[in-house]
Amino acid sequence: MSILIDFERDTEFSFERGLRGYIAAVARAVGVGLESCTLDAGTPAAAYIALDWRLNRFPGHDLALVWDEVHGWAAAIEDRDGPTVLTHLGGAVLPEPRAVGRFLSAVRAGDPDAGTPDAPALREPGDHETLLRALVR
Repeated sequence: MSILIDFERDTEFSFERGLRGYIAAVARAVGVGLESCTLDAGTPAAAYIALDWRLNRFPGHDLALVWDEVHGWAAAIEDRDGPTVLTHLGGAVLPEPRAVGRFLSAVRAGDPDAGTPDAPALREPGDHETLLRALVR
């Protein structure tokens, strides 16, 4: 028995690979490696980037970047129950990695205009083919 797999048509495989590359680029832009990242390519797709920083106003909590395909990027602090979002970047669901880096720098500097506390609804979850097209541009 022979099985032919058309990888160009395997959206989920290509999506996970593209998303991993995008998350790696964001990680580099904020100064950490891929070993600090987790990725879930399910629906909704999500990612987590652990950072080695703490904010002065939350000294006992590590800072992280979290992403999902509905709300985009957010800065969060880590506590016993998982990440607690402080502010969302907003704008695009897949902004340029440098834009995420600038957002993180503003959060770390305590800029009150860094993002928004309200989670933006940037898209509906699913339709990874559309996200894949955005990832490969």
